[in-house]
Parts: sequence; structure tokens; C-alpha cells
Amino acid sequence: MVVAAARAAESAQSYPSGPLRMVIPYPPGGGTDILGRVIAQKLNERFGQPVVVDNRPGANNTLGTALVAKAPPDGHTLLIVPAGYAANPALYKSLPYDQARDLAPVSHLASGPLVLVVHPSLPVRSVQELIAFAKARPGEINVGSAGNGSLPHLCAELFNLTAKVKLIHIPYKGSGAAIVDVMSGQVPVYFMNILQSLPLIKAGKLRALGVTSPQRSVIAPELPAIAETVAGFDMTNWYGMLVPAATPRDVIVKLQQEVTRILNLPELKERLAADGMTVVGSTADQFVAFLARETAKYNRIIQAAGIKGAL
Repeated sequence: MVVAAARAAESAQSYPSGPLRMVIPYPPGGGTDILGRVIAQKLNERFGQPVVVDNRPGANNTLGTALVAKAPPDGHTLLIVPAGYAANPALYKSLPYDQARDLAPVSHLASGPLVLVVHPSLPVRSVQELIAFAKARPGEINVGSAGNGSLPHLCAELFNLTAKVKLIHIPYKGSGAAIVDVMSGQVPVYFMNILQSLPLIKAGKLRALGVTSPQRSVIAPELPAIAETVAGFDMTNWYGMLVPAATPRDVIVKLQQEVTRILNLPELKERLAADGMTVVGSTADQFVAFLARETAKYNRIIQAAGIKGAL
């Protein structure tokens, strides 16, 4: 016991012993990439070691995740994921890794809502009015998404389940193409990133009905939470950090503490708030529990809606 404790302390003191690799399983420029690069820069400053950002997009973040799952478990390979990560075990029949066995949570980094928006041509001005409108026209109202199994898609299916309506899912290859058709009115309903939506809402190009978080967002407190009308509705966009599963516990703790310190720097908290995100910075154990709840929730939605992935 004494020898093991001494080795653990030595491991933490010597970490990191070389460059770190931060895998972002999405292309440059998105929210996951932006957050990861800010953390990478601050870790570099703190540790005095290079932190190389490695973008590995593809298959709803599974390609980059597989890379980290098979990396040496020494804390030098990090993974930043968004909420869609928790949907993959239910979405895909076969994954090149086991999320529960091959990856260890470090921290739930930040969280924020999407916004339920409609084209102004749709004659609804509240969540309740949308529900009534959709119930009167079952199967006639289209809702767009950034792709099959994407967070906007899961939001739409949760809305169908909890509000007891039948919006018809129209998947696109990415949010850009979906937003074009939402703004034209071709697909009148969408669950949009809050930062993307606010300028369009203020310009009158889209109408906001509510945010997807259980409570109102500090970035747009005038928007009601969908949960104020539909009890239990809760679907947030979040980001987390993971490492290979056999990474020493003391290394995970040291990494989590540094990441939490970074997230709570005033300039970073302000930047995330401007992007509609709230800093979380949880412990590893808290993130384990959060992931279990999110994975179970997505599993229920995916099974109820009959969503299938491509792997």
C-alpha cells in the first residue's frame, strides 16, 4: 500500500513528462475545436510542454474517439467531446471501442442550451402554440437537423416524445445546410446553437420559442425554457474531456484540477458565457455519473424513435 501510494505521488509529480496530444474528433472551427484549443494553450503555459491539437473528424466523433481509446494510458493523449458522444453506443451497432471500458472521464467542461426556432411564416409564437399546431397537423410539420443522430435531431425526437407530437425529421449533412433551408422556410422548425441563433432572432429572420436547458439561459433570459411548458424536457449541448481508461488515477486528478482552474479563469468564463456556455469543471466521478445519465437518456430517445447509425 505504501509503495503504491509513493508511486502514485511520483507519477503525479512527474506528469506530464513530454508533449501532450489533444484529439478533437471534429474539423477546425466548431465549438469543440475552439474550446479544446483554448484549453490546450493554457495547459501548455501551465505545464511547459507542447500541447498539439489533432483534428480527427468523422462518423459522429467515433474516429477520433477510437484513436484515443487505443492510445497509451499515460495521460499524454486527451479527447474533447461534445454531447453527441453519449449517443454513440445506442446509435451504432458496432463501435471500434467500448466507451465504458476503454475511456476514462476527466471532467465535464461546460454546458449550454440549444434554441427551438421557427421560420416567421409558421403561425406560432410559443412552445404551447407549436404543440397545438403540430397536433392539428400530425406528420405535416418538418424539423431539420445537422444529421442523423446529431444533437438537433435528438432534441426533435425528445420533443416528439415529451410533447406527444409528430414532427417529421429532415436530416442534412451539417448544420450549415440545415440552417439555409430553415431560413428559407422550406423546413420551418429547428433546434439551433444559441450563439448562431441570436443574431437571426434579433434580425427577425427566425422566431425563438424556447431554450432546451431545464432553466432559462443567462445569455438570453427572456427566452423561456421548453421545460416550462413540456415537463421534463432537458437537452443541453455540453463538452467533456476523457483519456484512455488505464490512465493512472492520480494523473487524471491532476489533469482535472488544472482544467478546472483554466475553465474558471475570468477571461475564459467570460468567453464561454458569450458563446452561451456555462463553466462546469466537474470532478472525474461527477462526470462519470453525468455521462451515465446522458447515455441512458439518449438510449431511450434513440430506441423510441428508431434512430439507426451507419457503423
